[in-house]
Amino acid sequence: MMKYALLVLLLITPTFAAAKPLHHCSKDALIQAKKLLDFHFGLDERTEINELVTVLKPIKNPAGEGKFDVLEVYGHIYKGTYRMHFIYAQTENQCLLVGQEILEITLL
Repeated sequence: MMKYALLVLLLITPTFAAAKPLHHCSKDALIQAKKLLDFHFGLDERTEINELVTVLKPIKNPAGEGKFDVLEVYGHIYKGTYRMHFIYAQTENQCLLVGQEILEITLL
């Protein structure tokens, strides 16, 4: 039952995400997603990156005032699916990547 609930959630999430405006670092996040998968798994011709970039709720800067923007990208290698978060400083003209997370999506 949990597998089906997760599958439905994954299928409807892009519908909600499409209504959000694009972030100025969306293209950079796609580039970073490919680099992150290559770093963890090596170069593999089966690597695919979803073109959909979801802008998540900003997170608090743990070192002081201010917040960071969080962009979510999904990628795939063969049968594996990976959710990646890219954390950017809130700047208008540049994309300053300050952190990244990767998690394999598994149905247990």
